Amino acid sequence: MKTLLRNAVLGLAGAALMIGANVASAAQSTTTFQVQAAVVANCLVTANSLAFGTYNPLAADLDVDTTVSVRCTNGTGYTVTLNAGTTTGATLAQRKMAFGTNYMNYNLYRDVARTEIFGDGAGGTFTVTGTGTGLGGGQAQTVNVRGRIPTGQDTLPIGTYTESTITVTVTF
Repeated sequence: MKTLLRNAVLGLAGAALMIGANVASAAQSTTTFQVQAAVVANCLVTANSLAFGTYNPLAADLDVDTTVSVRCTNGTGYTVTLNAGTTTGATLAQRKMAFGTNYMNYNLYRDVARTEIFGDGAGGTFTVTGTGTGLGGGQAQTVNVRGRIPTGQDTLPIGTYTESTITVTVTF
């Protein structure tokens, strides 16, 4: 019995040593790493068409407004410019709409008084600048574009005059 008890105690002591050896061999080593991403400047632009409707050459100037929507990454500075259009003879100083070989004069402005021609900044034209607040839909910034057909174009034939492409450029 003494031998049995001694063998049991030795067995338990050996098991404890083995458990201790396993615990001692479960050491740890750690390190860290960095996570990084760079946000790049970006802008999105959309524009609504400008529809003057019916023009009466003997009435007052026909004024109609539209908007351009700009969304840029937060803190990104931008400049909005407009070109002259694609109608033959159009310039920033005098844009034109065509009906066949007939041309109607009009222009686009950035101010309510319609004294500042909205263009590319050259030749006395003006641009619109801003700073983005984010690319989400709620961060869109509205740029007003104010159109005017001047009165007195009384030799134009009846028809629908069109400028098919005014290009909006956002530089950032």
